[in-house]
Amino acid sequence: MAPLILGLESSCDDTAAAILRGRDIVSSVVSSQSDLHASYGGVVPEIAARAHVEKLDLCTEAALEEAGVALSDLDAIAVTAGPGLIGGVMAGVMFAKGLAAATGAPLIGVNHLAGHALTPRLTDGAEFPYLMLLVSGGHCQFLRVEGPETFARLGGTIDDAPGEAFDKVARLLGLPQPGGPAVEREARSGDGGAFALPRPLLDRDGCDLSFSGLKTAVLRARDLSLVGGALPRQARADICASFQAAVSETLAEKARRALMLCPDATAFAVAGGVAANGAVRAALEGVCDRPFLAPPLALCTDNGAMIAWAGGELHALGRRDGMDLSPRPRWPLDTRAAPLLGSGKRGAKA
Repeated sequence: MAPLILGLESSCDDTAAAILRGRDIVSSVVSSQSDLHASYGGVVPEIAARAHVEKLDLCTEAALEEAGVALSDLDAIAVTAGPGLIGGVMAGVMFAKGLAAATGAPLIGVNHLAGHALTPRLTDGAEFPYLMLLVSGGHCQFLRVEGPETFARLGGTIDDAPGEAFDKVARLLGLPQPGGPAVEREARSGDGGAFALPRPLLDRDGCDLSFSGLKTAVLRARDLSLVGGALPRQARADICASFQAAVSETLAEKARRALMLCPDATAFAVAGGVAANGAVRAALEGVCDRPFLAPPLALCTDNGAMIAWAGGELHALGRRDGMDLSPRPRWPLDTRAAPLLGSGKRGAKA
């Protein structure tokens, strides 16, 4: 029988716990912090860390109850050990260490990005190697996924991640957070061709991306659309639709290039919070020349199931971590590639 694995996730603003047996998601609990951060226009790390401390045990208890199992039934405990907001990552790692010490279950530290990147293995049984676009609030990378611990980065963002750009655009336009769903809702009543926004880096070879200049172009479009100091509703919808079209088309063209670099890839998969955007999914699927894999929306955003699955893959390889497991704010998947966003005392950002 496949091992029963608990997955814990606390890298940003969602506290999550899930229990998997093989590819069967026995239970999954996610506690969102959106209400706690809404008035600040973004995630406040200190508030997030405190909320994780308060919710980790409650989410775990709920996941165990939903699965109908006890802590003593677990075969392993997988936890996000980075990258992410260090307070939240630390809370999760320390909580997982406590559970491992109490139960004797093996402890497995998981790279949060690997959780997303391996999700197509959980949802669709994807075979290695496959091409992955990891597109979220903090990350954007094209990865050739060759194994549970083997990733080759083909390109990524040199500044803002798309999800971060969605959040910032939402703030510029007076829309609520999280910005991605808010912009997508507003774009439904807008004209995607109303504003001639740039498609960054399409004139440059390769798969790298940039979204900072696009965000600035949205600011200019907003200022030019003001009437008596206010932004008309239709203008706001048109800006959202134009911005969403620019992001979708840019990602699609870079995906087409990445696919050309991976002729032996078994599939093209997308994961991360921005993968929940319908326009982005449609644009990516439109350039795909092989099976297109997109996880259910609940598995696009941060969740414990993806951490449990990644932990299960490592468990099968014999990976175990001790009580010296350290939380890591930075942890690139492809350690051979040069950093896209610079480096420092804490290591490469991506």
